[in-house]
Amino acid sequence: MEESPHIISAIPLFNGLPEDQLRDLTQIAVDRQFKKGQIIFSEGDEADGFYVVVQGLVKIFKLSVEGKEQILHIFESGEPFGEVPVFTGQHFPAHAEAIAKSRLFFFPRDAFTDLIEQNPSLALNMLGMLSKRLRQFTVKVEHLSLKEVPGRLADYLLNLADEKGGESPVDLKISKQQLASLLGTIPETLSRILTRMTKQGLIQVDGPRIKIMDREGLEELATAGKPLS
Repeated sequence: MEESPHIISAIPLFNGLPEDQLRDLTQIAVDRQFKKGQIIFSEGDEADGFYVVVQGLVKIFKLSVEGKEQILHIFESGEPFGEVPVFTGQHFPAHAEAIAKSRLFFFPRDAFTDLIEQNPSLALNMLGMLSKRLRQFTVKVEHLSLKEVPGRLADYLLNLADEKGGESPVDLKISKQQLASLLGTIPETLSRILTRMTKQGLIQVDGPRIKIMDREGLEELATAGKPLS
């Protein structure tokens, strides 16, 4: 993994660490490849380490007794996942699956905690990342409980545009079925909402590409959380 130090230094979790600590991280990182659809870990598995996405997409999801899937989060390049149960000594509370061909770095729990004991700055970075993750899940719970599906979708599209510096169109990185699960709805409902948004001149849809036509209207829908007229 000759390029690993460069990759690790670019991961937000490890931003600002000195070269010697980056080298230590490189030595314990395990480079793993996953095919699209391959399970990374299952709910209840021992949390013996955490992962960072180098390339690809990973979904974290739960399954109901009836087998219905609810996507909790989708992680992209540079994002860690599975770290909370690792540091609480618990098992993984959900499933993780690669939804695209993915390359991950796996950091074994024991080796990583040894590094933290030696390098307090690494612990501070980890706390910062966990705090950010907590805020993200707080917002998600708020959206699922207080907003109708159109408001959740509007918010999601605006966030995609903001990631591109406010540019439009945006490209969906996941399937519409996966997006429906992420938003807490079903594909049929999502399709109807996309159609209604299009008719109202808020967006234009061309396959996975969505152009925001009326950002102000979309922002109002996302903020108010009201159903479409």
